[in-house]
Amino acid sequence: MIYDDRPCSLGEGPLWHPLRRELFWFDINARTLHSKAQSWTFDLSVSAAGWIDAQTLLIASEVGLHLFEIASGTLSAPRVMIEEGNRVTRSNDGRADPWGGFWIGTMGYNAEAGAGAIYRFFGGELRKLVADVTISNAICFTPDRTYAHFTDTVTKQIMRIPLDPDTGWPGGAAEVWLDLNAAGLSPDGAIIDASGTFWVALWGAGCVNTYGADSALIASHKVGGVHATCPAFGGDDLGDLFVTSASEGITGALGENGMTFCLERVGTGQQEHQVIL
Repeated sequence: MIYDDRPCSLGEGPLWHPLRRELFWFDINARTLHSKAQSWTFDLSVSAAGWIDAQTLLIASEVGLHLFEIASGTLSAPRVMIEEGNRVTRSNDGRADPWGGFWIGTMGYNAEAGAGAIYRFFGGELRKLVADVTISNAICFTPDRTYAHFTDTVTKQIMRIPLDPDTGWPGGAAEVWLDLNAAGLSPDGAIIDASGTFWVALWGAGCVNTYGADSALIASHKVGGVHATCPAFGGDDLGDLFVTSASEGITGALGENGMTFCLERVGTGQQEHQVIL
């Protein structure tokens, strides 16, 4: 069903705030953060967030990571800069990890080949983890804290990388976990639920597919619009799946393209992890 009918040019980064029981999401092209109740527009491109406490988000922008006070609508100066002075790239997909760190991917405004990267901010340190990324997406974590997943959408491959159990820093090399080239599918944002099932939005396919821990296809869930961009679990008992979408590149009547959708009672998500500064 349609959760919110405001069309986003490039909807992304849905975040269910567990303390506020409220969904936040972005329209990257419009430089806007949405909730059901209101919207905030900024002078910077913004794309992803994590929650710090009931009143504060960590928001990723084209220049860095900022604190955002929800009540006042105030976006702070960058807590840390990302790719300072680089006018080619902006932030894209991001998510907090189980240790309280925040992973954020970058990409070129025009998807310039290899212009982006994936970083982790933890304990005051920003470290580049993956270089030469064209479209960073699908950052998410297994419930047993053993792996992080991510993709460079143009490769059509979901990667996984082992994590140190004590610190959450990568403890080995990334490997291909799921190859979608044969299926001709382009992975966008993704989430892993409490059972370890992988849910990935598919750009251009209008659906979210689920895959088991063994990377075998389980099901495909249709959503409105052509470009599904990112899923997030929320609602009562984290049983509803919210899915953002994009109207970017759609010609003629938009229909449901760009709207935000809700698939009710389809699984049980992990609670979004708290960012610890």
